[in-house]
Amino acid sequence: MDRIRITGGQKLNGTIPISGAKNAALPLMIAPLLTRETLTLENVPRLNDVAMLMRILSNHGVDHTIEGKRPGDQPNAGQTIHFRAREIVDTVAPYELVSRMRASFWVLAPLVARMGEARVSLPGGCAIGTRPVDYLLMAMERLGARIEIEEGYAVATAPKGLRGAEIIFPKVTVGGTHTAIMGAVTAHGSTLIRNAAAEPEVTDLADCLNKMGAKIRGAGTPTIEIDGVTSLSGARHEVLPDRIEAGTFAMCAAMTGGDVFLEGARPETFQAGLDAIARAGAIVTSNNHGVRIQRNGAGLAAVDITTAPFPGFPTDLQAQFMALMTMAKGTSHITEKIFENRFMHVSELARLGAKIRLDGETAIVEGVTKLKGAQVMATDLRASVSLVIAALVAEGDTTVHRVYHLDRGFERLEQKLGACGALIERISEGG
Repeated sequence: MDRIRITGGQKLNGTIPISGAKNAALPLMIAPLLTRETLTLENVPRLNDVAMLMRILSNHGVDHTIEGKRPGDQPNAGQTIHFRAREIVDTVAPYELVSRMRASFWVLAPLVARMGEARVSLPGGCAIGTRPVDYLLMAMERLGARIEIEEGYAVATAPKGLRGAEIIFPKVTVGGTHTAIMGAVTAHGSTLIRNAAAEPEVTDLADCLNKMGAKIRGAGTPTIEIDGVTSLSGARHEVLPDRIEAGTFAMCAAMTGGDVFLEGARPETFQAGLDAIARAGAIVTSNNHGVRIQRNGAGLAAVDITTAPFPGFPTDLQAQFMALMTMAKGTSHITEKIFENRFMHVSELARLGAKIRLDGETAIVEGVTKLKGAQVMATDLRASVSLVIAALVAEGDTTVHRVYHLDRGFERLEQKLGACGALIERISEGG
């Protein structure tokens, strides 16, 4: 099993290209189930989660081809993948596949929309809380699907097709909003989604579906209106840049000092994160090509944050910001409002010398003057990269184990940081 070794103490200077967003790419990859024609996605990141979802989709009959590199291609450009689901060969998503990737549960909506039925395994629990699928199933029921739970599977049927409805989510849910949109675009009549998630990834999905012939208005706001169409066509769409990757590298730069340009980052997609970094003492500037993070010799200031749905501070940047605050002057309070049990990185940060105590849904971080390298263990995707951020400034060597978590969501992490001066290397099994 691979691990990453980091020798701390190096400032970061240079340019880091931002990859396509994993959280946008996954629902976009599921959208081809809605049409017999080809959907081409550009800027798809090279991640384990993407590869896994391609294997899952092939189980339903989705063919894909990946364009090879051509002369003049940018070495950091994402993949271009052509997806086509001419025929749906299986409407069952088995446990052994869904259990490996929660996002694969989202195939429920397009399968029912196109085939009138789907049998999808319930994903069960996960490392950062239960994240129930109740709201996703509620949305499908509102659209006219009959839902039954049988032996751990959600069995959805709508033999006469889905129909438009009003869907009111009790709380903001990205997965529920993705599901409602994909179920409604070809439903009979109009659909109104209230308390919808406004995340940029939702907007990206809606933009792509509109290119395919859908009629979606209001994506990016709490109210989305959809007029159902009889069918969708193929299209070509570019996955938006990954705001979580951009925010993570911004915190790497703020932590180590130096001057880093995040090429391709869109500041409007993670402004709350940039604001917090600026309050901590970094200089944040942006232009049409990306975001620049600078920090001179001044120390970091303690900043309180509370996670919230977009446009609030992203829960997917909470662990990274906590790592940043371990070296801030003073005491910061980090409150997690989105997912329970998302503080598993605290004990591992403590192994590096961080002083953090938990009080319910709030982590109280007392800044220290130095961290020291140690052996640490990644527990989930975002927690694992928080350990990398801390290790970049820790004295001596830090080894991060279980880096397969990192590979699920960060493309070429070691190369991107190494190109800016970090002393970081991957050690493969036996190395």
